[in-house]
Amino acid sequence: MKKIAMAAAGGILAGIMATTQVAGPLLAQEARGATVYEQLDLFGIVFERIRNQYVEDVEEGELIEAAINGMLTSLDPHSSYLPPRDFEDMQTDTRGEFGGLGIEVTQEDGYVKVITPMDGTPAYEAGVEAGDYITAVDGENILGYTLEEAVELMRGPVGSEITVTLLREGLEEPIDVTITRDTIKLTAARVRRQGDVVVIRASTFNDQTMPNVRDGFTEVVEEIGGLENVEGVVLDLRNNPGGLLTAGVDLADAFLEQGEIVSTRTRNAADGDRFNAEAGDLVEGLPMVVLINGGSASASEIVAGALQDHRRAVVVGTKSFGKGSVQTIMPVQGDGAIRLTTARYYTPSGRSIQALGISPDIVVVQPPRDPDAETDESEEETTTPRRRSESSLRGSLVNDSLSADEQEQVRQEQEAAEEAARLRDEDYQLAYAIDILKGLTAIKLQ
Repeated sequence: MKKIAMAAAGGILAGIMATTQVAGPLLAQEARGATVYEQLDLFGIVFERIRNQYVEDVEEGELIEAAINGMLTSLDPHSSYLPPRDFEDMQTDTRGEFGGLGIEVTQEDGYVKVITPMDGTPAYEAGVEAGDYITAVDGENILGYTLEEAVELMRGPVGSEITVTLLREGLEEPIDVTITRDTIKLTAARVRRQGDVVVIRASTFNDQTMPNVRDGFTEVVEEIGGLENVEGVVLDLRNNPGGLLTAGVDLADAFLEQGEIVSTRTRNAADGDRFNAEAGDLVEGLPMVVLINGGSASASEIVAGALQDHRRAVVVGTKSFGKGSVQTIMPVQGDGAIRLTTARYYTPSGRSIQALGISPDIVVVQPPRDPDAETDESEEETTTPRRRSESSLRGSLVNDSLSADEQEQVRQEQEAAEEAARLRDEDYQLAYAIDILKGLTAIKLQ
């Protein structure tokens, strides 16, 4: 009888514990729910106080937008609310034409930080550099402004001037840069030849990136005389702030025969995605060098990371920006949208580059631009004495050991060497990349 009683008591005790274990989480959820509703009530109270008692009349819609934007920007630097106008501008940006200064920006430590100035834009021509902090616009301090507020302050009519105050690493004092606003017609990618090397310059990732690359590549290869005469390819992703994820995937796929390009992972493991290369290499296995720097971000890092992990290319330059997150644009009521960070992306080897960036295989630092050092070519020709050589001396002996064709080949090689020397002065990183390609080609031919 005692045993039965003890067993019954144990059953009652177990029942009490089970009830507690089930009820505990339910009560916690109810408590959290109650807290959320209390906070929403608090929001309503604060909203009414502002609307009725603030020293000036306020626009109710702007208050709501500011509250939504505050909620999103508190998550990370890339989540934000896009009012109808900004949403429309963003859609235009991805098509490759927009108005403004030509800079890609983010926010850091309360200031607007330049991710990159885009090629050929007013900001680029004025000397704005990746990594600069914009601290003031036309003398107005923008510390504490949201990114959208700061960008709005920099907008203005085409042809008007704006002065931005920049903090730059290595300079003790801020500098003022005056920029003339213009309509930015951004060519997503350009292809040119440098000797027998094809240089692909991708400045952004939008719907036009791959068409620009394919068309330009075909033209340059024909100019060189066929793919068999091409020494290699330089893919220049410096100061490329990214753009459409799919455009970056397509560019990486153009140089890979197979394998993973990038994977994305969300808070729900089942919702992740993986992008794989399809058969077909645009350059048919030619040696490649990828150029990156601190202005290379997002989709640029996807491309560089994929080609690096697959050992398809040598990555040269300096560490990239380190934006390893994916933003989804979600249209909402009122013709606006929210930009929400929904995933992280990973390179084929499983690396997350968030806040770390892509480290180049070979670190090559580009000397800073010095506008004061630029001189007119004609002036330089008149002031620089012409170098003399044996062949310039009157009555010098003729080299009769080489045929006319062989002598012409020597002259062409000398001209190529001189061109390479000039390129080192103009773009040291690109010259270095081409030297690497020539070395890889020489090894392959042995």
